Amino acid sequence: MKKILIGFSALSLISITALAQNDQTILVIDGKNISKAEFENVYKKNNGKEVATDKKSLNEYMDLFINFKLKVKEAEVMGLDTVSAFKQELGGYRKQLAAPYLTDKNVNEGLITEAYERMKTEVRGSHILVKCAEDALPKDTLIAYNKITEYRKRAVKGEDFAKLAVESAKDGDPSATDNKGDLGYFTSLQMVYPFENAAFNTKVGEVSQIVRTRFGYHIMKIVDKRPNQGEMLVSHIMVRLKKEMTGLDSINAKKKIEEIYAKVKAGEKFNELAKQYSEDKQSAEKGGELSWFSAGKMPVVEFENKAFALKNNGDYSEPFMTKYGWHIVKRMDKKDLPAPFETVKAEIKQKVNKDSRSQAGRSALIARVKKENNFKENKVMVKKVATFPTLTEFEAVIDSSYFLGKWKAEKAAALTKEMFSLGDKKYTQTDFAKFLETRQTRRVVSDKKFTLEQQYKNFVEESAVAFEESKLESKYPEFKALMQEYRDGILLFELTDRKVWSKAVKDTTGLKEYYEKNKNNYLWDERADVTTYKCADEKIAKEVRKMLSKKKTEKEILDVINKKSQLNLATETVMYVKGENKMIDENWKEGVSADIKKMIK
Repeated sequence: MKKILIGFSALSLISITALAQNDQTILVIDGKNISKAEFENVYKKNNGKEVATDKKSLNEYMDLFINFKLKVKEAEVMGLDTVSAFKQELGGYRKQLAAPYLTDKNVNEGLITEAYERMKTEVRGSHILVKCAEDALPKDTLIAYNKITEYRKRAVKGEDFAKLAVESAKDGDPSATDNKGDLGYFTSLQMVYPFENAAFNTKVGEVSQIVRTRFGYHIMKIVDKRPNQGEMLVSHIMVRLKKEMTGLDSINAKKKIEEIYAKVKAGEKFNELAKQYSEDKQSAEKGGELSWFSAGKMPVVEFENKAFALKNNGDYSEPFMTKYGWHIVKRMDKKDLPAPFETVKAEIKQKVNKDSRSQAGRSALIARVKKENNFKENKVMVKKVATFPTLTEFEAVIDSSYFLGKWKAEKAAALTKEMFSLGDKKYTQTDFAKFLETRQTRRVVSDKKFTLEQQYKNFVEESAVAFEESKLESKYPEFKALMQEYRDGILLFELTDRKVWSKAVKDTTGLKEYYEKNKNNYLWDERADVTTYKCADEKIAKEVRKMLSKKKTEKEILDVINKKSQLNLATETVMYVKGENKMIDENWKEGVSADIKKMIK
C-alpha cells in the first residue's frame, strides 16, 4: 500500500477501512462505500462464475481490487472525471450499452423468429415505385398516392405489369426501364421491412396492396415463391469485357472463352485453367473459387441463375456473358438454408436490430413507457377529435427562419404551458421550443401545422425513450455494474496515460535515439515495374522476344500473337518489391529476362 501512496501522492487524504464480509459494504475509500456485490461482480468476470472460498485467493484479489480503486480515486482527485472528453467517451459507451434496453425484447424475439421462418422461402416479384419523401407535404403525398393507386387499378384489371413498370420509371425507379420492374428472387432481411411484408403476404400471381416505405409508395406482382435454394459454392473462369474494348476486342474475348471451354470439355483441370487464363485475378489465385452466396447476393442475376441451374457437384456451365465479361461456372458444393435456428439466431438478431423492423420494438417500448408512467397530454376533444392548443400556439412563433435552420427557442419565450407528463415529470412548451431549435435543419418551406405535428410526435417519442433511459441504473443492476466498470476503466486508462505513456512521448531525447536506431527498418525496399509475358510454348516465346527487341508495344504484340488463338499469350504488369517474388528476384535487372519455364500448380 505504501508504494501506491508514494506513486500517487494525492491519495494521502484517503482513508481505507475493511468491513465485515457479511456487510453489504466491504470497503470504504475516502468516505465512498464499495459494496460486496461490486467486488463479486468484478471477481467473477476475471476469475469465473463462482467466488473462491479460500482466504488466500480472496485476499490476493482484494489487494488487486483495492489498488485498482485507489488508482480510480486518484484519477477523480485529479479531476479527470470532470473533463469533457471523459464525459463524451463515457456517454458514447452508455449509449451503446443502453440500446438493448430501449426496445421491447418480446417484439424483437418475435421479429427474429419471423425472419428465420421467412428465410425458408424465396420470393420473386416485380414492383412499381412512385417516389415520395418521408416528410413530404400532405398535398405531395396525396399526389404520389393517387399515382400508385392508378397504377394498381390498371395492373389489377390485367394490363401487362412489365409495361406498367417501364412507364412508371419516370415516377420512381429509373432501373425499371431496363429490368421492367423485375427484382429477381429475394428472401427475408434483403428488402426494407414493409416491402418484405407485402411480398410475403401476397399470393403468387396477385398484385399487392399499396405499401409505403422510406422511398415512397410501391405495388408489386408476385411471380413465384419457392423453397430457399440454399447457398452455392462455385469456381469460375472469366474473360473480362472492358468499356474501352473495340469490336475486335469483344470478338477476341468470345474466342478466348470458347477455347478455354474446349479445354474444360477435353478434361483439363478447371482450377489450373482458372489460374492460367481467368481475368478475375482475385479468384484466379484460388483456382477460380468464389465465396459462398445465396439468391439475391450476386451483382448479376444471370450468373446466379447459371450457378443454381447446375444440379451436381462438378457440373459446369457453357460460356455465358454478363456485363462484366464471359464466364464458365463450375459447381463445387451446395448447402441448404436456413441453418438450424440456434446457430444463426445471433446473426439474424444483429440484422434485425439494424433493419427498419427494429422500429417495431422501439414503438412497443414507447407504448409501454407511456402506459407504465400514466402518460397524459394537454388536449381538448372537439367532436371526438383531439386538438392540442399548446401545440397550435407555436404556429404564431414559427417563421421562415425555422426552414432555414436558424430559428431560436427564445421566440417562444412566452409559451410555458405543460404539454404532457410522464410519471412525475412534466414536459412544457419551453422544452418543446428547445427541442425544435436543436433538431431543426435547413428544409423546403412547408405547412407549419403539418411540420409542428411531425416534430411534436418526435418530441413525445424521444422524451419517452429518454425517460426510460434515465431509469436504467435503478431498474437493471447489471446495467449499473457495467456502467461503473466502463467509468472506472476509462479513468484508469487516462491516469496511466498521464503518469506513464504521455511522459514517454514527451521524452524527446529518448524518441530521437529510438528513431536513429530504427529508421532504416521503415524504408521502402528496392522495387521494379515488371511486365510478364505468359506464352503458350517456346515458339511463341521466341516470337514475343523478337517483337520486344523491335520495341513493339504490349498491345501490338498481343494483336499479332493471339491472332490465331487467344490462349497463345497473356500479359500482366505488376510493381514488385525485392524479396516478394522468387522468380522476379532471380531476374532482378533492367531489360528482358531469359525464358522461364513455369508449371501451373
